[in-house]
Amino acid sequence: MKKMTALVLAALLLASVFAGCGDARSGSDLAYVREKGKLVVGITDYAPMDYKDENGEWTGFDAEFAQAFAEELGVECEFFVLADWSKKFYELDTKNIDVIWNGMTITDEVKLNTNCSEPYVINAQVLVMKADVVGDHTDIESLKGLSFAVENGSAGQDALDAAGITDYVTLQDQAAALMEVAAGTSDACVIDITMANAMTGEGTSYADLAPGLRLTEEMYGVGFRKDSDLTAKFNDFMAELMEDGTLAALAEKYGLALVE
Repeated sequence: MKKMTALVLAALLLASVFAGCGDARSGSDLAYVREKGKLVVGITDYAPMDYKDENGEWTGFDAEFAQAFAEELGVECEFFVLADWSKKFYELDTKNIDVIWNGMTITDEVKLNTNCSEPYVINAQVLVMKADVVGDHTDIESLKGLSFAVENGSAGQDALDAAGITDYVTLQDQAAALMEVAAGTSDACVIDITMANAMTGEGTSYADLAPGLRLTEEMYGVGFRKDSDLTAKFNDFMAELMEDGTLAALAEKYGLALVE
């Protein structure tokens, strides 16, 4: 009986030790990512932050930045296209992705649901319409009566809600919102100015569209899991790239403005 009791106690002790090791391992995102050998980055198709080049490879400011960080960690960078931007926090929490890195505006919701990085790029939510009429809409009041397209769960949707505008459709991404305006299905869309500058005007796929009124000004951040130790690692890495000019050169390449 004593021998059996001793064996049971030993088994329980061993189980608790392994459980403790498992908890310690799962508590470190850095260890988790390094152990699996890849950093899974949640993105959407969103120029100039994340988009495919002529060879079908992901490129853009955030794509290059993410690849550099993965290299710093000694792992591969794998891009995971988020089918629904509004479910980005779910994808992060369930470990389908390790980070949200897609020109994500730092909002109270983002701060609540992620361990957000320091800001790195300045952005704004901007009205995009047909170039020949966008100048007619210079304030919120002039937007009343227009129909809008916007990315579901985006800062653009938040900007419309804040302006008291309810006549809008929500779509998978900002590219789809642009297509709605180009097709004439919606009068306007609200998207990030970074995308608006890259995708509209002469020499682009949307030559007859143009950005206009800015509804908000904001900053981009990178979202890691709550309490993730990857955040501090990334902030240190970003500070180094800011200091040596690497990030400034990358921002110039893609026509972006870095946070001072």
